[in-house]
Amino acid sequence: MPSVASDATTATLEPPGRPAARWLILAVICLAQLTVVLDNTVLNVAIPSLTEELGATTADVQWMINAYSLVQSGLLLTAGNSADRYGRKRMLIVGLALFGAASLGAALAGSPGELIAARAGMGIGGALLVTTTLAVVMQIFDDEERPRAIGIWSSVNSLGFAAGPLIGGSLLDHFWWGSLFLVNLPVAVIALAAVAVLVPESSSRGGALSAAGTPSAGRTPLDLLGALLSMIGMVGVVFAIISGPMYGWLSGRVLISAALGVAGLAVFALWELRVPHPMLDMHFFRNRRFIGAVSGGILVAFGMGGSMFLLTQHLQLVLGYGPLDAGLRMAPLAVTVILVNFTGLSARLIPRLGTPGMIVSGMSLLAAGLAAVSLFGGAGYGGMLCGLVVMGAGVAFAMPTMANAIMSAIPPAKAGVGAGVNGTLMEFGQGLGVAVLGAVLNSRFAALLPAAAAGAGSLTAALARTRTGAGRDAVHDAFAAGIGTSQLVGAAAVFLGGLLAAVLLRRAERTGGDAEQAATAPGAQPATAAAE
Repeated sequence: MPSVASDATTATLEPPGRPAARWLILAVICLAQLTVVLDNTVLNVAIPSLTEELGATTADVQWMINAYSLVQSGLLLTAGNSADRYGRKRMLIVGLALFGAASLGAALAGSPGELIAARAGMGIGGALLVTTTLAVVMQIFDDEERPRAIGIWSSVNSLGFAAGPLIGGSLLDHFWWGSLFLVNLPVAVIALAAVAVLVPESSSRGGALSAAGTPSAGRTPLDLLGALLSMIGMVGVVFAIISGPMYGWLSGRVLISAALGVAGLAVFALWELRVPHPMLDMHFFRNRRFIGAVSGGILVAFGMGGSMFLLTQHLQLVLGYGPLDAGLRMAPLAVTVILVNFTGLSARLIPRLGTPGMIVSGMSLLAAGLAAVSLFGGAGYGGMLCGLVVMGAGVAFAMPTMANAIMSAIPPAKAGVGAGVNGTLMEFGQGLGVAVLGAVLNSRFAALLPAAAAGAGSLTAALARTRTGAGRDAVHDAFAAGIGTSQLVGAAAVFLGGLLAAVLLRRAERTGGDAEQAATAPGAQPATAAAE
């Protein structure tokens, strides 16, 4: 039995004498992760109630929704670094406590400002939960079981996105809007108790790895400037992506935010290359395996974020379903993801196909599903259903494989930072998908509008300018064509991205990606060390 490494970068894997507890631990952290994902979408259905009961303006509502995602995305890298430094179990407990307290504050908010502040507090807790849950998965499962565990963890994300509007709509049918946040409290309390009893502590103990990748002696200095720069960069970029569809991509607000974000990330990268104890070792980006996983991760998130954005509009504005009915009809995508990952099908295929093969297969299926929805979903839901199931299978194959590839390319002692990178890629990729495919939709829609509605910036505005039934039909046809075109563009981007990621990963395997990683971060333990 190998001894515990003297540099203390390995983690206690599971409570002594209870090897089966790792699956119970996974259930606990998936429960915590589910609440975070639900709160990304659950508030959308409460907009009319918030406007009426709190007197919220349109700008207030936008900040209520966006404060959560902005704060969370800005803090992901910092949260991951804190988990590695101070202990993943400890930060998981802190995250749950913050998330529960902020949820109670949101439920009791008496003004738009109070609710916005509470949502920002939930974002802080959410950032800690997103990073620590995945980091704990990496620590308690060995190489053989890890793909299935990450697959189950990833399925929770799909379940949350699909269930958010449904749960929100059901609660609002019977209770007031604050119930959307009160439901988080029992989950937080149960998860806190379970984490305290079951989850083993793990950390890098030395604080961080040096720029060369070797464990530092004693407590290393905090990279406060790096944390600040990463927050400025991510918040700036994400805010620009969120604001673009509302204010216009060339508006001063969006351009200034984007410029500030890009500049912040550029300075962050330069600083991390120079500082003795970086928050994120930029030398990881010399590792082809890491680059391939990062490229694929962005494009999987791009396809998912963009497709969810387009599917919602397709169901509601083209096929005419209401919000709740549209949510129910998108459920087959999430159900497919859950079934594939919970049955372990994806994990069993990885040894046969390899990481590059799984990524090509998954992203090809995702692209094929998008194309099927575009080509056959315009006439009715029957044509869309097949595409949704194929998309779900693609996501189930590609997303856990991508997350495992990213995390495996980073030393175990930096599992929290790796989870932060994975979460940041998801946020950025989803926002980019909405921005790019939304721009394609708007461009195609504007080009096909009839003369009477020329220059209208939205479907509602275009319909308001038409006076005849034929004109309205032409506007609807133009919008449906725009949706179809943008879905095909998304399918092509996802497919080509899958090929690119697979080529990079295959090259890394052929040239000895592990040796390259070891050269990039000398002294770092191999991924299997955490399992010993």
